[in-house]
Amino acid sequence: MSRAKSLQYYIVARLLLAPLMLWTIITIVFLLLRATPGDPADAILGTRAPESAKEALREELGLNAPLWVQYGRYLLQVLNFDLGSSLTSRGQSVWEVIRQYFPATVELTFIAISIALVIGMAVGIMSAMNPNTGWDLGGRLFGIITYALPLFWVGMIMQLIFAVQLRWFPLGTRFPVGLPTPKGITGLYLIDSLLTLNLSQFFTALYYLTLPCLTLGLLLSGIFERIVRVNLRKTLQSEYVEAARARGIPEKTILFSHALKNAMIPVITVMGLTFAALLGGAVLTEVTFSWPGLGNRLYEAISLRDYPTVQGIMVFFGLIVVFASIIIDIVNALIDPRIRY
Repeated sequence: MSRAKSLQYYIVARLLLAPLMLWTIITIVFLLLRATPGDPADAILGTRAPESAKEALREELGLNAPLWVQYGRYLLQVLNFDLGSSLTSRGQSVWEVIRQYFPATVELTFIAISIALVIGMAVGIMSAMNPNTGWDLGGRLFGIITYALPLFWVGMIMQLIFAVQLRWFPLGTRFPVGLPTPKGITGLYLIDSLLTLNLSQFFTALYYLTLPCLTLGLLLSGIFERIVRVNLRKTLQSEYVEAARARGIPEKTILFSHALKNAMIPVITVMGLTFAALLGGAVLTEVTFSWPGLGNRLYEAISLRDYPTVQGIMVFFGLIVVFASIIIDIVNALIDPRIRY
C-alpha cells in the first residue's frame, strides 16, 4: 500500500472514531457533574429560597427526571448541534457563551504558545549544542523548574512583583474598564484593532496580554526545551550528521538544514496538542489574571453547577482536541516521509 493511500485510510479511521471519543467525553462529564455534591437550584436561587420555588425550577430544568431520561435528552440535543441554554445566564445559549468568551482564550493561547516555543527552542538548542557544559546544566535546570512550578503560584508572584510592586503591568482583565473595546469583527482584540487601523487599541490590548501570556509561555517553555534538547542531541550524534561534518559542511548549516528539521517532528506534535489543550482550558491562568476567556467561564459554570454550560464547553473542547490530533498526524506525515500508518 502506498504511503498516500495509507495516510488516507488512517485519516478516515480517525474521523470515524471521533464520534466515539466525543460520546465518551459527553458521558463522563454528564455523570461526573451529577455525582458531585450541590444543587443547581441552590446556586441559582440561593439556599434561602423557598423549597417550592426550588422544586419548580428543578421541574422547569428537567432535573427531576430520572438520570437516564436526562442523559437521553442531552444526547438528542447534541446530535441536533444544540448544546442547551445556560442556567446562570438565562436566555443565553451555550453556543452564545462560547462565541462570547472563546476569542479571549484563543488570543491568550496563541501568544503564550509562541512565547513558549521561542524560549524553549532557544534554550534547548543552546543546551544540545553545548553538551556537558554550564549551558547544558542551565538548560536542564530551566526545563525542570519551569515544568514543576505550579501555574497559579507563579501567576500570583508575577502579579505581586510586576503589577503591584513595580506597577509595570495591569493586575488583570483584558482591556481597561471605561475605554471602548475594539470593534467586534473577529472577537480578537489584536486583530480587530488592526483591521480598524486603531493602533492605540492594539498596543493597549497587547499591554494587557503581556503579563498573563509571559507567565503561561514561560512555564510551557520548559516542555519544549526538554524535547528539543533530547531530540536535537540525538540527531546531532546520528551518522548522517557525522557524514555532513566529514564533508566540511559548516556547523550552522548542519544544525538548521539537517538536524533541526528531524528534531522538530516531536516538537510539532507536542506543540499542537499543547495548543489544543490550552484552548480547552487555560483555566488557572484565566482565573488568576481575571481573564474573560472560556476557561474562566468554565470555572464559573462548575462553581454554580451550570450543567448545560459545563457540558457544552467540554464538548467544544473535545472537538478541538480530537481534530487537532488528526491535523498534527497529517503534518507529521508530510514532514517526515519515514512515517507510515
